[in-house]
Amino acid sequence: MELAELRIFQAIAETGSIARAAEQLNRVPSNLSTRLRQLEEKLGVELFQRERQRLHVSPAGTVLLGYAHKLFALADEARAAVQGGAPAGTFVLGSMYSTAAIHLPAMIAAYHQRYPAVELRVQTGPSGELIDSLVHGRLDAALVDGPARHEGLDGLPLLQEPMVLVTEADHPPVRSAADVAGRPVFTFRAGCSYRLRLEAWFAATGGAMGPVMEIESYHSMLACVIAGGVAMMPQSMLDSLPGRNRVTCHVLPSRFGTATTWLMWPKGREGVNLKAWIALQNEPPVEVHSA
Repeated sequence: MELAELRIFQAIAETGSIARAAEQLNRVPSNLSTRLRQLEEKLGVELFQRERQRLHVSPAGTVLLGYAHKLFALADEARAAVQGGAPAGTFVLGSMYSTAAIHLPAMIAAYHQRYPAVELRVQTGPSGELIDSLVHGRLDAALVDGPARHEGLDGLPLLQEPMVLVTEADHPPVRSAADVAGRPVFTFRAGCSYRLRLEAWFAATGGAMGPVMEIESYHSMLACVIAGGVAMMPQSMLDSLPGRNRVTCHVLPSRFGTATTWLMWPKGREGVNLKAWIALQNEPPVEVHSA
């Protein structure tokens, strides 16, 4: 196998389409189809299950994808080592939606300015999905609601922030889940740690959880709450949304009201790019003095 073949396989796996992978790699689709067929013939297995217009990674392909990410990480590490240990190559970082929207832009800007030779890619998703991607080698690191207790992962706390329960503006004070029992609940899909936190709050404070409606963005979630319902989100996320003045925030017990975002990564894969990211986050903020 060649790294070039694995790059093609990875692109197809991530996009689910030869055409989209070709656009990403600036190649013609027929070339990618040929290279993929040759790789499958070399390995003697099918790497994808074909379903209409989309390709789904097969069990054998899932195994290969994990090794592909490890090989790319080792290649980047080797390149950095022979170039004096400077960060370079690709660094794939996962992030929860709220962290990506609020906290990540400044981190990315600082990292890119310091290490322009690194191609930083960001993938967003619920914490559960990000952790699964870490375990299977699809991410170099991820910002998740933590700590994630998994024997294959290492990590460190990055930041803390308050969580709030949000209802429509005229809702009376909420002291327990009984006060919103049966109300529609707006949250992200299964695998979201904030959804698990909300479910645990309902269970712990004695209220029947109403119908759960899965939402794909915080903007949509807030719009639904304005119309009537319940959601949980970071205070910083709420503060950034238009319409925040049209809802009421309710304080949660400390057990549920504080979330810690952790930076997690696969054990034994703390490469030079990740070490540079960690070191940069540990630097004190630059003070700006007025003239």
